Amino acid sequence: MTIHRVLVVDDSKTELMFLTDLLQRLGLQVRSAENGEQAMRCLAEEKPDLILMDVVMPGQNGFQLTRAITRDPLYSDLPIIMCTSKNQETDRVWGMRQGARDYITKPVDAAELQAKIAALG
Repeated sequence: MTIHRVLVVDDSKTELMFLTDLLQRLGLQVRSAENGEQAMRCLAEEKPDLILMDVVMPGQNGFQLTRAITRDPLYSDLPIIMCTSKNQETDRVWGMRQGARDYITKPVDAAELQAKIAALG
């Protein structure tokens, strides 16, 4: 599967701008959502090839949202990379248990993110 369209879910406008810019420079189409509700709306409108998911957000957190998406038959094949400031090994393990395919910590290293996306494609 080739990655063309990415949905970035993060409540930080700064982080959204940074990741959007980074991904667009890699030639990807980017949509963004600031919370779980917006993310689910974006999914219903157009299924992306990849989701970059923050963890700490108001309302539904990224772990809960990842679990909901990966357990939905419509989206169970959709890869999710957790993209978060939570850098403990227990957080990484928990994120992967919720259905994430990979985990990257902030501040995001562009080369590392590019490698993780390439590994999915």
